[in-house]
Amino acid sequence: MTSPAHVAIIMDGNGRWAKARGLPRVAGHRAGVEALRKTVRAAPQLGISYLTVYAFSSENWSRPKSEVSDLMGLLKLFIRRDLAELHQNGVRVRVVGDKASLQTDIRGLLEEAETLTANNDALTLVIAFNYGGRDEIVRTAQKLALAAVRGEISIDSISTESFAASLDTAGIPDPELVIRTSGELRLSNFLLWQAAYSELVFLPCYWPDFSQDHLADALRDFAGRERRFGGLAPREAAS
Repeated sequence: MTSPAHVAIIMDGNGRWAKARGLPRVAGHRAGVEALRKTVRAAPQLGISYLTVYAFSSENWSRPKSEVSDLMGLLKLFIRRDLAELHQNGVRVRVVGDKASLQTDIRGLLEEAETLTANNDALTLVIAFNYGGRDEIVRTAQKLALAAVRGEISIDSISTESFAASLDTAGIPDPELVIRTSGELRLSNFLLWQAAYSELVFLPCYWPDFSQDHLADALRDFAGRERRFGGLAPREAAS
């Protein structure tokens, strides 16, 4: 079975997992962090080179302040507790999203993780934090427009390739597979440009219950699909 080089995951269902157990939402987020740890460890064993996770969206700021505070605390704990292990295991950390508007301490931790692990190559863990697909596209358009106004580039030089090279994910291949847990059937503003031709797998389990077996099942589902990228399948083209 050939695994996709890049798998992206919308880690959904922490709150519902906790509610079903009569626990506070933060307990679901803590369990979700543990599921992330297991998934990061499993990914290289399954042939995955890039793993992108939707950690915190630009829309998540609208959640109750107490929950946002809990999520920030868990991010800090994850980086402080897990960064050494990630580095030791050859994991490179990349962060995508609007970093400029983050609190100084959060931005500093994310930058530290990126700098420390920059030369690792066993797995690239892409953390989408304060991220929204539409926001990323708008920020990229603004950046290219400003460069054109300054005379640094010509308008005619802007292409799909140059636009992609200016996104937060520059240098990262598009995900072949996007997985979403919790049974919801939507992308929720995640990698809208990059996922244009991704295969999508929606799983009914909540994220804290996600295991290596779920990941392996999704990879098997992917392996059975025929990717066309808008063209015809070989047998159709030949007929």
